[in-house]
Amino acid sequence: MSSSPDSPPTSEGYAQVGDVKLHYVEAGDGPLILLLHGFPEFWFGWRLQIAPLAAAGFRVVAPDTRGYNLSSKPDGVAAYSADKLAADITGLIRELGAESALVVGHDWGGTIAWTMAMNNPEVVQRLAILNAAHPRRLQQGLRTPGQLRKSWYFFFFQPPGLPERLVRARDWRFFRRFLGDARPAFTPEEMDRYIEAWSLPGAATGMLNYYRAAVRQSPKQAEAQLRPISAPTLVIWGQRDRYLGPTLAEPDRNDVPNLDRVERLPDASHWVHHDESERVTQLLTDFFAPARTTQDRQTSTT
Repeated sequence: MSSSPDSPPTSEGYAQVGDVKLHYVEAGDGPLILLLHGFPEFWFGWRLQIAPLAAAGFRVVAPDTRGYNLSSKPDGVAAYSADKLAADITGLIRELGAESALVVGHDWGGTIAWTMAMNNPEVVQRLAILNAAHPRRLQQGLRTPGQLRKSWYFFFFQPPGLPERLVRARDWRFFRRFLGDARPAFTPEEMDRYIEAWSLPGAATGMLNYYRAAVRQSPKQAEAQLRPISAPTLVIWGQRDRYLGPTLAEPDRNDVPNLDRVERLPDASHWVHHDESERVTQLLTDFFAPARTTQDRQTSTT
């Protein structure tokens, strides 16, 4: 892959994790940062963070999660449970030769990150969440009329087959409109990159299966899987999010006892890492600085 002369070189790779192959983009050296995209993006959603974080002294890896772009797209709704999605990324960390990572998740990538930090706390050094409600907060929100109205698409995506046809119609107009509140707007060239990824065989169904798997789990089952998260955690929240209400930003302190803070960006939409890319990158760089300091100290003593 190409990169500008003054930015760290970027490469692509694949990792076999269980029965799925995950595609990823990588740049830089240092403590490992994993950037987990949401719906309906892919690794490209982090294009504004990858090079700056690598230049700041981190090894940055942005995978396509299962069902997206160049990663495997297994059949069946059950293949897209949050536990399986999280297990993919836990396995990816190990395939990359690391024992743990600094984990960033936006939207569905945030759900994966929350789940990783609950299921495998040993692999998450620090956790940064962008516009993705903690599972308990989301369940609470979905019991209110206001959030149900915002989350209408959770239920629109449930029937087999029909949603796939509707999202493909008129050159992917549904997904293009989904991204439409970003400011600045995505350029035609950027939107072409998204359309190319959405158009790959099996991608539309894989992406929608995230929502189908989530709705099929009962609230009682979901609550039984919740465990306190030990990792230091930063939440970054675009306040103009039209899909998630601002009350969902703050997790329960019992669920996230090491919450550093919730950083609310009043002018940013759901696509906070796009709208305020430099601010988000700086927040992540500062929050992850202790890991870089620790590695520098370890290197100097060996």
